[in-house]
Amino acid sequence: MTSFDTSPQLNVWRALLALAVVFVMLATTGWTALRSHRSTTPLHASLTAWEHGRIGGHALPDPDAPPARLAGFFASLTVSQRAALVRRYPLAVGNMNGAPVELRYRANRVALQQARKVELKRMHDSRLSPDGQREAGRLMHRFEALASDKRKILAFDPEGSGRIAEVFGDLGRAQRISIVVPGVDTDLLTFQRTNRKYSAPVGMAQSLYKAERTASPSTRTAVIAWADYTAPGGLGLDSATATRAEQGAVRLNALLRALPGTAPVSLFCHSYGSVVCGVAARDLPGRVADIAVAGSPGMRVEKAAQLHTSAQVWAMRDADDWIQDVPYLELGGLGHGADPVSSAFGARVLSARSAKGHSGYFEPGTDSLVNFAEIGVGAYRSVACADEDESCQAGLSGSSTDGRA
Repeated sequence: MTSFDTSPQLNVWRALLALAVVFVMLATTGWTALRSHRSTTPLHASLTAWEHGRIGGHALPDPDAPPARLAGFFASLTVSQRAALVRRYPLAVGNMNGAPVELRYRANRVALQQARKVELKRMHDSRLSPDGQREAGRLMHRFEALASDKRKILAFDPEGSGRIAEVFGDLGRAQRISIVVPGVDTDLLTFQRTNRKYSAPVGMAQSLYKAERTASPSTRTAVIAWADYTAPGGLGLDSATATRAEQGAVRLNALLRALPGTAPVSLFCHSYGSVVCGVAARDLPGRVADIAVAGSPGMRVEKAAQLHTSAQVWAMRDADDWIQDVPYLELGGLGHGADPVSSAFGARVLSARSAKGHSGYFEPGTDSLVNFAEIGVGAYRSVACADEDESCQAGLSGSSTDGRA
């Protein structure tokens, strides 16, 4: 829900919720969706090749093995052996939880360069429509930019609308890690925008990273723009259900369990991204200190306590955010539950002054961004609470790494 700011779209939600019983009845009477059979994806092909590969005379480990086991495997290799795996299986290594992050960056540069060449050919493929050729051109330029040596791409999958994650800062040495989880209409082409920069994952993460460094210059921070799940496209049925969120929650928890070091992690979840974080909450590792949601349609629960997480739960919503007009309920699998900024929900409600509607929470100069940054560096007692939430800072004892709070 990151790119819609017009109230007519709310009618879609209301219609979907009103038809909940119909969908349930259809589902129970044998109505099924037909899915087309796709050919093997590039990532699947790379993983299959890995599963049949060998290095130094030994079989390669299961790519789905626990991250600690995979980390041990990579640590046992020579520099040349690790380089060989990057060349042979770039997509597999680039998306492998447990592989060293620097190796994942290198592998994804190779994978992006290969994907760029594919799209360059498609640009001139006469079998494609003019629109198809233009989209190939846009993807080619996007892959070319992402493949820059200056960028740290932690995950990349070119299939379909694509999945991707990028790191800002030194992830291996970070004392605090923040993860931005975006909402609908997030894909490879919308991962970064020139116009409305701070409504896209890259702009969000860059803005948060800069704000965190301002909030606590001595704290080593890293921020991940995490678009490594298949987000719903627009305000349709997918965005009104938890299916995409459930799939995303599995991927988010897999990443969290593979992050290097032991630094505390804060999740910053925008719009439908807050549904992902809500579904993921019960399985989060203990190092996740905070779940902060902005412009949320709900977290699939009625109260924060039902998230069953040890993380602090924070919520904010700008006064001009249209999301407040979405029905906060769940009926027949449609809708996402209670309003996280309501007093009954039990989250710590933060000020979002000057956030400029649904897509403006990461805009520089806003209370919302400053609050996110203070949470990101652990300066809990420096946050600006919503005027009506007297319990926002109650019981907080956290302080920033530099001892400022």
